[in-house]
Amino acid sequence: MKIGVFDSGFGGLDIFCHISGKLPRHDFIYLGDTARTPYGSRSQETIYEYTTQAVDFLFKKDCQLVILACNTASAEALRKVQQEYLPKNAPDKRVLGVIIPAAEEAIKATKNRRIGVIGSESSINSGTFPAELKKLDPAVEVFQKACPLLVPIVESDEKNPEIINLVIKNYLTPLVVEKIDTLILGCTHYGILKLEIGKVLKELNSVAIIIDEGKIVAEKLQDYLQRHPEIAEKLAQTAKREFYTTDLTKKFQKIGSRLMGQEIKVEKVTLG
Repeated sequence: MKIGVFDSGFGGLDIFCHISGKLPRHDFIYLGDTARTPYGSRSQETIYEYTTQAVDFLFKKDCQLVILACNTASAEALRKVQQEYLPKNAPDKRVLGVIIPAAEEAIKATKNRRIGVIGSESSINSGTFPAELKKLDPAVEVFQKACPLLVPIVESDEKNPEIINLVIKNYLTPLVVEKIDTLILGCTHYGILKLEIGKVLKELNSVAIIIDEGKIVAEKLQDYLQRHPEIAEKLAQTAKREFYTTDLTKKFQKIGSRLMGQEIKVEKVTLG
């Protein structure tokens, strides 16, 4: 059986690269719902519907474990998937998210207990990050900023550095003013812009540490499998990689191939 990685678009490819790099012998499937991205401005009901369709697809593709490499899906759908969908449809399988691992790492990293979070409108409005962070440390202060233009920048493969810099600076300035010392990239797309975000932080004279979900989620997944041998023993280890998207474009193949460091083959599928 395989490990599935799902995202609304390209962003989860960054998570996928880190996970498959950490577990190189395992079999993986990546699914990007590029036809319906971004999820961030959609209702909770729609996000749940799309997420369960994706999970259905990956389970039918012989996945034992699915990672929701999408903060919006993790914030708005994960709990319901775990509490309602899995018991009825696949009680022997698992679905995990990316928010809790990032929150745990941010709490470890912060010194002044002032943490910034950037994400989609839906993720920010859900209040999931502040809730998870305060569970770990009630004294922490969380400053959030919705960044609706960053996903389109990644999805369009925008190359103009002036445009990218201007947009990022507009979003980060209010957080830097709050003297955050830790910044969570609360959308998997943002990991692809990590270097650009780091440059802007320096320009704004901020020393904030960037919490990039890719590396953290990969380490947490490896630990999870060590703690759950009943799951790990079911996973195939033939190093197979499969890529699916709901809207097959040259950009998906281009970005995916660049991130993976080799040419990838992508197949178009329909969800729902």
